[in-house]
Amino acid sequence: MTIRLAHYLRMNHMPHMWCPGSGIGIIVKGILTAFDELSINKNDLAFISGIGCTSRAPGYLDMYTLHTTHGRALSFATGVKFSRPDKNVVVISGDGDSTAIGGNHLIHACRRNIDITMIIVNNNIYGMTGGQYSPTTPTGAKAATSPWGNADHPFDVSALCKAAGATYVARAHVGSGVQLQRLIKGGLEHKGFAVIEVLSNCHTQYGRRNRLADPIDLINDVAKKTVNVRQAVKMSEEELEGKYVVGLIHKDESRKEYCEAYDEVIKRATASR
Repeated sequence: MTIRLAHYLRMNHMPHMWCPGSGIGIIVKGILTAFDELSINKNDLAFISGIGCTSRAPGYLDMYTLHTTHGRALSFATGVKFSRPDKNVVVISGDGDSTAIGGNHLIHACRRNIDITMIIVNNNIYGMTGGQYSPTTPTGAKAATSPWGNADHPFDVSALCKAAGATYVARAHVGSGVQLQRLIKGGLEHKGFAVIEVLSNCHTQYGRRNRLADPIDLINDVAKKTVNVRQAVKMSEEELEGKYVVGLIHKDESRKEYCEAYDEVIKRATASR
């Protein structure tokens, strides 16, 4: 981390527990850089997670943090936002935590359009809990629970969030830190539910089972499968097969934010007494 970001960190909790070469460090730096560029006071931040490798991040950040139960980060975050709507509420979650046990909370946070920024770290596997396949594990890929190849079709996380009603949806990957920081910053500035899906690497659990045990090889493999949103609009469905579109995928500023909409309900209910 650069020196200017150190005030966001609990240095007494270092060194961190993430594997050498893990993309989570790149993502955390992108988040903190966005905080810094927006001059967000850490006392105005609530940083919330569930369970998993990614979800250990709040332990290292010097701000108001909640390390909650598996899949329930958005439930806690919703309560925090309702109680302090003037504060910045950020959730970080892995693909298993957010789209499996936490999937129902994800789609309802999207449809409500509550002003929370969510970073979903998608490394295609349950990294911390044993290497099981997750809802984003590619068909045919190996995991601890699919040693002969995964039979399931994976979620397109960004498409799911857009369809469920999120008003800011973006996708980045850890091989492009500048774009990652820009998209996170955009999500923080957006008034409404913002989802930034980040394609990352788990070379320890996913990579070593799929002949990509070197972190650089896996990051490069992820990067090769991405195509910028500006290029994607010129490509056919056949050309986009097996590709991840990265960039700002969807933005809608016309919908009312949920806390504001709920305040209006309270006012109507109070006036009718």
